[in-house]
Amino acid sequence: MTHIRSILFAAAWKYVLLAAGLAGLVGAAGANAQSIDEARTALEEGPFLEIDEAQTAFEEGRFLEAADLAEALGTSEGYTLAAQSIAVYGHHVATGNERKEFLERAMKLGEEAVRADSTNAEAYYRSAHAAGRYAQSVGKITALRRGLAGKIRGLLEDTLAISPDFAEAHMALGSWHAGIASAGRIARFLYKGNRKDAVIHFERALDLEPESRVILLEYALSLPVLDREGGRERAGALLSKAAGLPVRDAYDGFIQQDVLEALADLEEGG
Repeated sequence: MTHIRSILFAAAWKYVLLAAGLAGLVGAAGANAQSIDEARTALEEGPFLEIDEAQTAFEEGRFLEAADLAEALGTSEGYTLAAQSIAVYGHHVATGNERKEFLERAMKLGEEAVRADSTNAEAYYRSAHAAGRYAQSVGKITALRRGLAGKIRGLLEDTLAISPDFAEAHMALGSWHAGIASAGRIARFLYKGNRKDAVIHFERALDLEPESRVILLEYALSLPVLDREGGRERAGALLSKAAGLPVRDAYDGFIQQDVLEALADLEEGG
């Protein structure tokens, strides 16, 4: 980030010097010197104020606005936030055919984030997240036919290769293994998904972030399949813990709603 920031500043500052005239700027009085300092500060901080603005829009639930602001930055960080915003909107807000369109856009933004910076672990994760939400929208059979299972696993493994302690990537890989393990013998044979690895990744995610509502939820949703004896009881405990956590932002509010619904289904025997 520091290297990118330096490049952006150097290029922009060079342009200001050329446009204003180097000699005039150097010989300017104190007022002009102050203007130069202000311009320099604005140029140095501007792009980062914009990503903060996009992040605030996301936290407040203005997901489409957040995506537009973030995408316009043209950086890996921006594309990553845009992919997250559109994926959240597509999954939790959009309906009908619109949902699929938003999730397709989220996947493209995730891919752009990875292209912009191949060392950005968050970019790989958000790309996987978008592809996973899209897979959910089209169903397991269609997702498997389109090769999404292999793509998602690859992106998650790339995430963990860059950042081994990325808690949500462990969670997502746990969900991936649990999903493949329950998808049938052919899926298990082709993609090598299994319950043992699912538990390993879920437990690692929980160790890293024990107060994460989304990790508690996703693990709880898979536990009845992963542990047929005590899975339902532990799932209930995880969901109860998740339900008691404070809601941090608009997206977390959606997760809280999912937690309460899952808890109700579990209590009703669903």
